[in-house]
Amino acid sequence: MFSSLFVSILLLSSCNKGKNETKISSHGSSESHNMGQDCMSCHVKKGKGEGWFNVAGTVYNNTNVATFANATVKLYTGPGATGTLKYTIEVDSKGNFYTTEAIDFGSGLYPVIEGSTGFNHMSTSITTGNCISCHGSSTGKLWTE
Repeated sequence: MFSSLFVSILLLSSCNKGKNETKISSHGSSESHNMGQDCMSCHVKKGKGEGWFNVAGTVYNNTNVATFANATVKLYTGPGATGTLKYTIEVDSKGNFYTTEAIDFGSGLYPVIEGSTGFNHMSTSITTGNCISCHGSSTGKLWTE
């Protein structure tokens, strides 16, 4: 009886997808996948992905054809990189960025994406980190230079 209970517990824990592991993108990392897809369709509580993302997306170059590696996403309290810088998220080598860290959006944060020769910013605030919920569907892709 003990061995069958042990095997059942082992099987349950090994099949447990969607654990909230710490996952944070970083420059040079190539761990991510599915560029341009909805990260938060899997990386949520009870989802198939490891870690529950609070902010996630893909950054493209200014032609919106290729992804932009090693950019930086910054979240400010004011538009156009004004106010207080609250969070910084590095974009990996595949153009993806993500974090499981708690993000306090408050009444809204203003994203800025910095590339190697320029930046792009939103003039409106966000209250969610699921970037593809707008970008790539109702608005253009996230991009920088």
